[in-house]
Amino acid sequence: MIKNQTTSKQVTHRTIRAFKKRSLSVAEFETIKEVARHTATSMFTQQCSIMHLTDEDKRKQVRQITGQDYVGTNGDLFIFVADLYRNQQIRKQLGKDDGRLHKADMFMQAVQDTVLSVQNVVNAVESLGLGAVILGSINNDPFRLLQTLELPKMTYPILGLQVGEPNQEPQLKPRLPSEFTFFENNYEREVDIEKLHDYDQIVQTYYDLRDTNRRIDSFTHQMSSEKLGLRKTKRDELLQAIQTQGLCLD
Repeated sequence: MIKNQTTSKQVTHRTIRAFKKRSLSVAEFETIKEVARHTATSMFTQQCSIMHLTDEDKRKQVRQITGQDYVGTNGDLFIFVADLYRNQQIRKQLGKDDGRLHKADMFMQAVQDTVLSVQNVVNAVESLGLGAVILGSINNDPFRLLQTLELPKMTYPILGLQVGEPNQEPQLKPRLPSEFTFFENNYEREVDIEKLHDYDQIVQTYYDLRDTNRRIDSFTHQMSSEKLGLRKTKRDELLQAIQTQGLCLD
């Protein structure tokens, strides 16, 4: 591959979960805002908003929802929101009805805007020598999250992002070989688990040597575990919570 400052950062991305006890500088914070603001957007609808959580009670509530002790402690905590409320209000003030805003298509476009914004910000954060952890875990309890954030209808929090100055040097987590994830023209339907043997060994070694949360585990074992099983969780309420917000109704 071609290596430059950008691509080298991207292929050595590591999730940071321990941050030093300092907040972002004004310049770092403004950089994040500008990068997020200039992220690509579907149909120029700009259906993403970001909440910066500085209130200690809200940070505590989000930490409890995620079940992860490091969330909302050191560093800065952001919540990225799929936001159709703003465009609904614009239409309303111009004498228009909600149009397609309640459709699944429009919600998906807002989700895409939001996810792109998260990744764009992560790239910027890492270019500044900072670290980040993307928090899908904010949706471990969807209704409690909505209550905590006091969001209006036509909005939904998609991902959290905690950023700051790294206070750890985690190892690089091994990814699947590209032959399993990158296809030319046609999707490869045959998945030969035997061809994952070497990758499983690499993953086991990674977990065995990792500084924290040591465990000996393989990729295929994780995919056959309760991680993807039929266990009941609060996440099962996700679609209901989204639809309660007036989104993705049909």
